[in-house]
Amino acid sequence: MQKKIRLGFVGANVKSHWASQSHFPALMAHPEVEFTAVCTTRPESAEEARKAFGAKLAFHDFREMVASPEIDAVAVVVKVPLHYEPTKAAIEAGKHVYTEWPLGRTTAEAQELTSLARAKGVLTVVGLQSRVSPAMLYVKELVETGYVGEVLACHMSCFRDGTLARPSSRAWQRDVTQGANTLTIATGHAIDAMRFAVGDFARVSSMVTTQSKQWYETDTERMVEVTSPDNIQVCGKLASGAVASAHVGAAPWAGSGFRLEIYGREGSLLVTGSISSQRGEMLRIQGAQRGHELRDLTIPDRFVWVPPEFPRGDPFNVGQMYTLFAEAVRTGKNRLPTFETAVDLHRFIDTIQRASDTGTALDV
Repeated sequence: MQKKIRLGFVGANVKSHWASQSHFPALMAHPEVEFTAVCTTRPESAEEARKAFGAKLAFHDFREMVASPEIDAVAVVVKVPLHYEPTKAAIEAGKHVYTEWPLGRTTAEAQELTSLARAKGVLTVVGLQSRVSPAMLYVKELVETGYVGEVLACHMSCFRDGTLARPSSRAWQRDVTQGANTLTIATGHAIDAMRFAVGDFARVSSMVTTQSKQWYETDTERMVEVTSPDNIQVCGKLASGAVASAHVGAAPWAGSGFRLEIYGREGSLLVTGSISSQRGEMLRIQGAQRGHELRDLTIPDRFVWVPPEFPRGDPFNVGQMYTLFAEAVRTGKNRLPTFETAVDLHRFIDTIQRASDTGTALDV
């Protein structure tokens, strides 16, 4: 029986939003990862988390946790502006580290963390879960093995809930300098899925806009100014020569979810989901070869790396990530998106912003 990797988790508050939806249930069900240590900002919440998850250790200072000889690896799942310090501490302590996307508040932070990890020789993982989605893995294989032939054109859209009202505790995302908004998170994940499947852009034009310039804070009962972008349009040409476009937006009501269309000389592929490419729902894949009727394609079992009874929904792709993380810690062979992957995506998002700011098409 192979030994489980011992994980320390920064951001283990039982009331946390994304971690509660995904990481916690994934870890509780995962056969290869031991939920060894939890860390929050207060002793009371840390002890609450330790009891809730059956963890051995509880910390309220991430520096103490990463120094523990009883953990092999660290997960950093906190607000984006807070990624840098615990990630840096984990690397400096010689721990392998999995940090959620975006890796840093800025590209400079991401680059610094990546250089430090490379110097320290630790394994790194960034939470770009589209790259372990069974559906996206299959779509990538279909494109690479010629299902659609030469890719001529592709289009991606992703419209997710973008509420116009929220409590003040969540209103920090309105500030573009905090690095957590529709451009960095929703567009980052969705356009990463697109590039993963069909290849990188070579040249882009874009429009990055803030359509909802105020939010209503439900607890303070006041309107607050918003500088974060909420609608992003990208068009350009891929390195392969195919034309490509994307529109990612925060839709106040009834967002249509994720849609990726790939059109080639020999056929077409359509990938759809009700939320986004990185979330745990199983995306639907339809295809047609030299015909005009799409049919459903069955995702092969070889792309599923968690047990059959593993929880579906948001824990699923996160569980896929932890499977490969455990494999990387055991073998040293890392098949996951790394901090280098994150830096590349950070830089591409910067290019999208510059193209919008300058009103010109830019080489990538």
